[in-house]
Amino acid sequence: MAHSTAMTAPLRRSGGLAALVIALLVAACGNTTPTPLPTAAPSDAPATGSPAASGEPSTSPAPSSSAGAAACDPSTAQASPESPAPDSNDPNAALYAQIEGQVSQLRGITATKPVERGVFDKAGLCAYITSSFEKDNPESLVRASEALYKSLLLMPQDANLLDLYIELLTSQVAGLYDDDTKKMYVVTNTGEIGPAEKITYAHEYTHALQDQRFTLKDVVGDAKDQGDRTLARTTLVEGDATLLMSLWAQQHLSAAELSQVATAADPASAATLAKMPAILRETLLFPYTQGLQLTLGAFQQGGFGGVDQLFANPPDTTEQVLHADKLASREPAVAVTFPADFPTSLGDGWSIALQDTLGEYQLGVLLGDAAGATAPLDAAAGWGGDRVAWVTGPDSANAAVLDTRWDTDTDATEFAAALSGYVAKLEAAGRSATVLTPASDRVVVISASDSETLGKVANVLGLAG
Repeated sequence: MAHSTAMTAPLRRSGGLAALVIALLVAACGNTTPTPLPTAAPSDAPATGSPAASGEPSTSPAPSSSAGAAACDPSTAQASPESPAPDSNDPNAALYAQIEGQVSQLRGITATKPVERGVFDKAGLCAYITSSFEKDNPESLVRASEALYKSLLLMPQDANLLDLYIELLTSQVAGLYDDDTKKMYVVTNTGEIGPAEKITYAHEYTHALQDQRFTLKDVVGDAKDQGDRTLARTTLVEGDATLLMSLWAQQHLSAAELSQVATAADPASAATLAKMPAILRETLLFPYTQGLQLTLGAFQQGGFGGVDQLFANPPDTTEQVLHADKLASREPAVAVTFPADFPTSLGDGWSIALQDTLGEYQLGVLLGDAAGATAPLDAAAGWGGDRVAWVTGPDSANAAVLDTRWDTDTDATEFAAALSGYVAKLEAAGRSATVLTPASDRVVVISASDSETLGKVANVLGLAG
């Protein structure tokens, strides 16, 4: 798992820097495996950041954003899957060591051992991200995630999910921390270390300190079918590093350097981010933008000691991340499950290719992007729990089933109302679809390959009639 930097800082000096920080952090901290893919049925994963659905690809600590990223040819990963050797003659070693000392003092964590550094050029970064992604995410999981997204209109029908992920991550990465190898990597083709690279390094070194103090894999977990929890935990990890780098920049960069960072956005990287499906783009940004708000609130109450308390009792849902009262009470998600005999009841040759939990935030993305709701985040509030499954059968028959529970009957009604045009959109895309309300606090969406499959799935789940 790799952690990286993107820029979204609460720097009062410069509003422009905050926007840049988001772009940089997303790119910089882009996970080796994108933040939100659904997860495969029997098995989820993220190191830091990602969407969810039972077939969700693993998400490693996010990489840092990098300007002017060259196009990535995934085939190069086959030739160079190994990490680069440490650069023992790094002319910037003294500068990096200085930043490490400043970050350690500011964060209040003393490193228990040195963190090894290496250097990537763009080709090396491409190979690293591609090989890491493929190692953490089996081809079957990626295929199932892509099919699920397409069946819910969360990505274009002619797009390739693997290609989108690799393009997104390599276009945004300037550095990363790998919590498997415990190494940090800097991405550069020139060897020059400017203010943006310094901020990125501060962010990534924070991940190394987090790992030594809290063990990131224990914090984030590795369940492939718990995408919402993974996203919530990743938001804490990235939010802490984003807050730290922002405070570090305030203290250690000049006004001229901050101005340089604020005007350093790369149009090509921004264009790549903008063209991505919302489920990928917004889930990648969420850990940085919302994570900053999460950790800033704790910091204002008790400094980084308050942030440490979040690591001791991290959020389990994006609902907790989005709502301070839900976090304070640690309101648990309602358990939503599918019958154990769901696939076998559909007949011979049927299986659940993946299942996962989307959570409040990703349901909001679905409502806004796929369903076209006018106030998606409001309609997703009041989330109680959910489960999404992708089932496949003979002759290419398939269905996506999204089963949701809500805190109140009113919340369920608002969610169903926000889906009012969704069935028509799904049917226009060639799906057979329905939105059902089998209970006052329950809303179920089914998107099937054909009407016969739709009826069969609804019947097996006790929703027909």
